[in-house]
Amino acid sequence: MTVGVAMLAHTAFDRAAQVARHWATSGCPVVIHVDRRVESSEYLNFSKAISDLDNVKLCERHPCEWGTWSIVQATQVACDLLLKNFPEVQSVFLTSGSCIPLRPISELNEYLTTHADTDFIESATTDDVPWTVGGLDRERFTLRFPFSWKTQRGLFDRYVNLQRKLGVRRKIPSGIEPHMGSQWWCLTRKTLEKILNNHRREEFDHYFKKVWIPDESYFQTMARMFSGRIQSQSLTLAKFDFQGKPYTFYDDHLQLLRRSNCFVARKTWHSANVLYDTFLDAENHSRGGDPNPGRIARLFNKAAEQRTRGREGLFMQGRFPKGAGSYKITSAPYSIFEGFSELFEGFEPWLTKATGAKVHGHLFDKTRVMYADGQQHFCGAMSDSAALRDYAPKAFLSNLIWNTRGEHQCFQFGPTDNQKVSWDFIADPNAQISVISGAWMVSLFKSDASFNDLRSEAARLQKIESLHLHDLKASTVKARVHIWSLADFIEAPSEHMQTAIDAMGVSAGHKMPPTPKMKDMTGFSEFLQNLKNEGMHPWVAGEFLVENRPNAEKAAPRRSYQVNT
Repeated sequence: MTVGVAMLAHTAFDRAAQVARHWATSGCPVVIHVDRRVESSEYLNFSKAISDLDNVKLCERHPCEWGTWSIVQATQVACDLLLKNFPEVQSVFLTSGSCIPLRPISELNEYLTTHADTDFIESATTDDVPWTVGGLDRERFTLRFPFSWKTQRGLFDRYVNLQRKLGVRRKIPSGIEPHMGSQWWCLTRKTLEKILNNHRREEFDHYFKKVWIPDESYFQTMARMFSGRIQSQSLTLAKFDFQGKPYTFYDDHLQLLRRSNCFVARKTWHSANVLYDTFLDAENHSRGGDPNPGRIARLFNKAAEQRTRGREGLFMQGRFPKGAGSYKITSAPYSIFEGFSELFEGFEPWLTKATGAKVHGHLFDKTRVMYADGQQHFCGAMSDSAALRDYAPKAFLSNLIWNTRGEHQCFQFGPTDNQKVSWDFIADPNAQISVISGAWMVSLFKSDASFNDLRSEAARLQKIESLHLHDLKASTVKARVHIWSLADFIEAPSEHMQTAIDAMGVSAGHKMPPTPKMKDMTGFSEFLQNLKNEGMHPWVAGEFLVENRPNAEKAAPRRSYQVNT
C-alpha cells in the first residue's frame, strides 16, 4: 500500500519542509498547496528547501481563508495533482503543514493495507453532531454565507439575521444528505476519484461554495455518496476547545501523544523541538495497534472544564469562569464567627489553642485587614490594605483560602465590617458561620461615647445586622449557619461554644479548653432598657436578662446614664 499526502501549508515553512521530507523519504509522495497570500520570497525559499525531493510537488496556489470554500478548493487541487502524477498511490492522507506523524510511516502503510477498502473520515449528520460551535447546525447548509466570519463579522451576522427574518432557505441538491466531521481524513484512491470526477461535481461545488465551513462538510458529504465503506473516524488526532479552536501540542505533550496511538497529530507548535526530534526520528518506535484517542479524551475534557468553569476557589485575574455562579468561590472549608470576639476576652488566641486553626480578626474591617498576630502581609503577598481588599472583596476571600490550603482559616465578622462580601460567603458551601446576634452591642456598652451617639450607632448597626440575618435565613443559603441571640447564648455559653467548634469540623486532638472569660456585663440590661426608652428597640440581642446568667457574679453598682427626656 502506497500512501500519498496532500498537505495544506500557510506558515512555519521550515517545519512544513521537515515533515514533507519525512513523508517523502519514507516512500510517500507529497503534494503541497501553499496559501497564495504567502509572500513570494518565503514561497521561493520553501520550494528550494524541498526541490531535491522527486516525489514532492507544489500545486497551483489559491488564497485561503478559514471557513470559506477556498480551503476545499486548495484540497481539490492538491489531490488532483497527487492522483495524476503518482498512479501508485492507493490512499490519500490530508494533512496540514503543522501536522506531525506520531508513528512510523511503515505502520500507517500496514494499517491501511489491512483496511484497503475503508475510507477513514469522520462523517455524521447535523442531528448527530453535538460539537458544532456558533449556533449554526442545519442552517449552515440552508443559508448563504458570502461573507467571511473572521474578517467581515458584522456583514456575516447581519446577512444571517436577514435571511432568517425573510425565511430564505437554499435548496439542497438532490441526492445529498449533509454530513459533518473533522477536516482531516484519509480516503482511498477509488473514493477520491469518484468525488473529483463525478458528473455532478460542478453542481455540488457551486452549492458548497456558499456553505459555512465547507471543509468540514464537503468531503464528509461526498464520501457518503461514493464510498463503499466508511469508518467514521479520523486517523489524525485533532482536539478542539469549547470555542471550536484546535488545541496546540507542545513538548510537554510528548507522552500524551504517544498514548493516543494516532498516526498524525494536528496541530503542533513550530518550536516544539522535542516533538519534532522524537517523532521524525528514524528510530521512532510505537507499540502498534489501532488509533485510540479515547485514551486521552478524559484529559481534554478536564481541560475544557477547567477552561470554562475554572477550579473551585481559583479564578483567573482577567475573568471569572463561565458558570462560576454555581461553583464554590473557595477551595476549602473555613469558619466565620460573628459576635464572639465582642463577647469573650481573648477569643482569638483561645480559638487558636482550641482548634489549631489560623484565627484572624475582622478581615473585612473598614480600616484595615486584621490578619492573625497583627501581620501586615499574609500568604501570597496579600496586603492588609482595606482599599486593595475592597476593590474585589470576593476575590480577596477566594485568594485567602486558596493561598492557605491545608490550614483551616477563621475570621471575625460583624455589622461594622464591609458588607459587600456578606452574600458571597453566605452562598458558599465551604463556609461555616456562627452568629451571636446583637453581641456587637457589648462594644457600644463599653464605649465612653455619649448616649445619644450610642443610640444612633446602635440603630444603624442593628439595621445592618437585621438585613444580614435575613440573608442568613434565606432558602438559597449554602453555608452551614448557626445563629443565637446574645440572650440565648449567655444562658449556656459552654454548650453553645462547643456546638460552634464542632461545626468547624476541626479537631485539635484534645478536649476543648474551658470557655474563655466573658466580658463584664454588669449594667448591660440597664443599657438595653435605656435604648428601648429612647425608642431604639434592640431586638437582635433577644430578651436579655443578665441576672439569669449562670455563675453571675454579685451585681456591682450599675453605670448611670443621662437620658434626654
